[in-house]
Amino acid sequence: MKSPLFRRIALLSIVGVCLIVSTIGAQQLATENGGDTATARLVCKMIEKSHIGQHKIDDEISMGLYDRFIEDLDPNKLYFLKSDIDSFVKDRKNLDDQLLVGNIDFARKVFARYLDLVDQQINRAHELIDQDFDFTVDEDIITDADAIDYGTEAEREERWRKRIKYEMLDLKLEEKDKEEDIKEIREQLHRRYRTIASNLRLTDDHEILEMYLTALARSFDPHSSYMSPQTLEDFQINMRLSLEGIGAQLRYEDGFTVVYEVVKGGAADKDGRLQAKDKIVAVGQEDGEFVDIVEMKLKNVVRLIRGKSGTKVRLRVKKAEGGDTAVYEMVRQKIELNEQEVKGEVLNLQDRIGQPVKVGVINIPSFYRDFAGAQNGDRDFKSTEKDVRKVLADFNQQGGVDAVVIDLRNNGGGALSEAIGVSGLFITEGPVVQVKEIDGTVRSHKDENRDLVYDGPLVVICNRLSASASEIFAGVIVDYNRGIVVGDYTTHGKGTVQNVMPVADPLFRFRLFQPQDRGALKLTIQQFYRVNGDSTQNRGVRSDIVLPSRIDHMDLGESFLDNALEFDHIPRAKGVYNAGFTSGPIIDQLQKESRERVGETEEFQKLEKQIARLVERKNRKSVSLNESVLGKERAQDDNENNDLFPDLNNDEKKDEEKEIFPQTFYNDEVLEITSDYVSVLRQMKIVQGR
Repeated sequence: MKSPLFRRIALLSIVGVCLIVSTIGAQQLATENGGDTATARLVCKMIEKSHIGQHKIDDEISMGLYDRFIEDLDPNKLYFLKSDIDSFVKDRKNLDDQLLVGNIDFARKVFARYLDLVDQQINRAHELIDQDFDFTVDEDIITDADAIDYGTEAEREERWRKRIKYEMLDLKLEEKDKEEDIKEIREQLHRRYRTIASNLRLTDDHEILEMYLTALARSFDPHSSYMSPQTLEDFQINMRLSLEGIGAQLRYEDGFTVVYEVVKGGAADKDGRLQAKDKIVAVGQEDGEFVDIVEMKLKNVVRLIRGKSGTKVRLRVKKAEGGDTAVYEMVRQKIELNEQEVKGEVLNLQDRIGQPVKVGVINIPSFYRDFAGAQNGDRDFKSTEKDVRKVLADFNQQGGVDAVVIDLRNNGGGALSEAIGVSGLFITEGPVVQVKEIDGTVRSHKDENRDLVYDGPLVVICNRLSASASEIFAGVIVDYNRGIVVGDYTTHGKGTVQNVMPVADPLFRFRLFQPQDRGALKLTIQQFYRVNGDSTQNRGVRSDIVLPSRIDHMDLGESFLDNALEFDHIPRAKGVYNAGFTSGPIIDQLQKESRERVGETEEFQKLEKQIARLVERKNRKSVSLNESVLGKERAQDDNENNDLFPDLNNDEKKDEEKEIFPQTFYNDEVLEITSDYVSVLRQMKIVQGR
């Protein structure tokens, strides 16, 4: 259960990684034993051979796997009883021996027990939802799972009573403006738990294997994982920012696949018949029978609808309005996922903050790269470097800018090659990142493009969710004195490189006949270092100018993750030059001017008070179930959020309407810093010219 402290804050999992993606396809040879046994055995071999830690799968790893797998299933200790754990624990030091021969019986046994308990407890949840609760009683619910142990049946019953009471109170306070009655709240909770039960009953065998082998990989470090063939496909879609289908966002509701949104420009949008809230009840290909998809897992439905561009798909649809059923035939097409694409705009600061400065802002949500397109020689394959280059060219076409701001907030990383390429747009030559191999050797990756696309003042914005490739770029800007970093105290602190490699026996990997697809292993195989020799691991890249931020005070970052590698240092790379855009005195002056403005800005003062309360609540291990007490906390948070972040809950804007750098007190302070930076550099040039 998430504490209400964080209920309005979108915590993005740091899933972006620096990747060197294997050029070998995911389809691989089936070994003689086949099935999950062979997959598990091969994954174990690959981890022992290729992981940067070079740690054997032994009793220590076995205990870590045991703890992680059970915690992943039941993180809040709401299902398993202490007696269940006592029955499992005899295998805690034996899982290594089992896995090395491909035995995953433990995972199946534990998951089967988990499903039984979920059915049992969700039935109990439905009973509790229909009970009356007294919200005037002074009692708390524990929100820190580490503060409790697996309990007896009586203790579990009490946890569920409080859980349902909290969820009812949460909805009661959430929907107070809508005057939603208790009957509607109960129905909403019934739907929630019916969906939970339905989704878990639809769990496939390959998903159990994926969970178990991912728990194994993450016993080595937090960024390694096993991807089933289905998950690998989704991963590849995210990296190339495109898919082939009809262009509709779907969701699962009470056993039905419901259209959430029709993507602008997609096949469904051009066809015009499919609308939001319509229910898709069956899917057919161009030829053959319809497949009934009621109660089918959403990702399996998606795979039926996806397909090669130019092919046809048939949908049997129950209309939201009127309830009539219709059949729509559509031609699939390539759909660009533009939300995660680089975007840029030129801001005239005279209009914004009263300063005669033009600033080009570039938002980089991730460091994406269509590896397959690049390998196939496609001229228009998706690439962050190419898109940033286009935006910079557009700035020049608009008459140039006095400074460029690169927004990397919430950018979890992506392709290592793109981090190097984007860095090269802002330096003339030299190393960008150092990479340490498993055997300890260090290679320096250099800027391959000698052209300097932009040579003016540069400001980079980061926060605790800027990770991996983002940290490589920010580190280059700092180490070359090429610009300044503004934002949270430090970045996420992820200094490792993952390789996505197909799960296959290396002896048969290159056989020509069609092999079995066993998915892929995303494995940490290298560590990267800044050109000054520092690892970004755990410590991240520290900002030159720190601005108040709520997420800067949350437990976000590599240092809070289990099994994270430690910080270390290697020798400085050769060939690093000083671009001369920063120095101690420049940073000191910019810090001083920013501190003065922040101290005089009402919104920042309110934010500082919010942060103080956040820190206080973060250390609490429970939340009140008294409506008056919790309601006062919520009202205070809501009022301040509305004052500070008026668009925080505005999800109605379509992608094309979303501003790249909206006018907020935080963003305006970044622009003030940028204006000060331009002014300081101009003064330096005047002084140097005398």
